[in-house]
Order: sequence, then C-alpha cells, then structure tokens
Amino acid sequence: MTAMPLHIGIVACSAEGAALCYRTVCAEGARRMGPHAHPEISLHTHSLADYVACLDRRDLAGVGALMLSSAEKLARAGADFLICPDNTIHQALDHVLPRSPLPWLHIAEEAASAAAARGYRRIGILGTHWLVDSDVYPAKLSERGLDYLRPPEDDRQALGRIIMDELVYGVFKPDSVARLQGIIERLRGAGCDAVVLGCTELPLVLNDGNSTLPTLDSTRILARAALARALQPA
Repeated sequence: MTAMPLHIGIVACSAEGAALCYRTVCAEGARRMGPHAHPEISLHTHSLADYVACLDRRDLAGVGALMLSSAEKLARAGADFLICPDNTIHQALDHVLPRSPLPWLHIAEEAASAAAARGYRRIGILGTHWLVDSDVYPAKLSERGLDYLRPPEDDRQALGRIIMDELVYGVFKPDSVARLQGIIERLRGAGCDAVVLGCTELPLVLNDGNSTLPTLDSTRILARAALARALQPA
C-alpha cells in the first residue's frame, strides 16, 4: 500500500510569492505523481500590512507572532509540516521554532543547499532591504562554506522599492527589470558566480534567460523541497 503524501502547510506573507509557491507544488506534483495529482496543501496568511508594520519597527517578535498564529491554524487544519514562501520574515524563525506545533523547512537553507550542489562559490543576495540587511542568507551560505555579497546601499534601496511598490502587486515594468539586471551585472563584476532570488516575487521577472548570472530561484527551490518532503516514505 502506497503511503499518503504529507499535508503541506504554507505560511504565506505576500500574495504573488505564495501563489507561485503553491502553483509550483501543484505543477511539480502532477509531474511526479500523475495527472492532476499533488499533496494536500493548506495556506494561511495574515495581512501583508501587519507584517510590514512589524518589519518597519524592527519588531521580529511581532513577525514571529504572526507566523506562529498561521502555524497554529495550519496545524489545526491537519498540516504535517510548514513552509514559508517569504525570505524576509525568516528572520523571525528563532521566535517561532521553540513554540511551533509543526516542523519547518527553511527557504535559505534549501537555497544554500542548491547553491552548493551546483558548485557555486560566491552568491549575490537579492531581496527586500530587510532581507539583504539581515543574516538570513549569510548564515545559511556560510554553513555550506559559501561566500556571499550584498549589493551596495543604493541598489538595496532600488530592490526594496521595486519589490514592495511593484512586484508584490503583480506590476512588472520593463525599466524596473532592467534596473534589476543592472544590479546583477554589478554583482557579477564584483566576483559573484550566482545570485539568489531572495524575494519570492523576483522569479516572476528574473531567470537564467535574462540574468548575466545563474539564478537560485528560492520560491521554486522551496516548493520542490516541500514536495520531496511530502513524498518521502514514512
């Protein structure tokens, strides 16, 4: 008798990134499990505005409380483990894990594992200014023996503006994509051999086809890791 796949709980934050993660699990599930098949999935999110308010005042405990609230709701819905398709709020996981009712996959840990497996050595970090300023990726990349580089301050501000004013609303402007491509080119010039798309909306406009560096698509990497976990034999 084939074991039932585990039930995936998605602790969402922004709509576009969460939707891409959900669609990826479903699409990849069909490829692995058969037509129209995928594991059971539940998703919960608080208002993005609530998260932004906490981030703006550097209240990681408040971010963690929102994540934990979602985790508890998803546990009651029957989820077996949790993922969060939002890199920025992973800063608050230390506030969440000790009280979490369920285990989590860590998006930066999965991306760092993929980077190491692909033989990259120095990773440029792209994301919101909260994410780029944080230790979310440096910690996980360093654990794998990988070097990293943050963009300079003006590029960080541009990244944050494009992500929060455009991408989270599903707005994709050619001049903004060109600005992002310029940031990647400067990271390449500084010695990076790959970039992590450390915002779950960035893969909507950036990929290996329009980037001068190979991209680590954190959204899809996490979704595929969740699917693999859900399909593991008991």
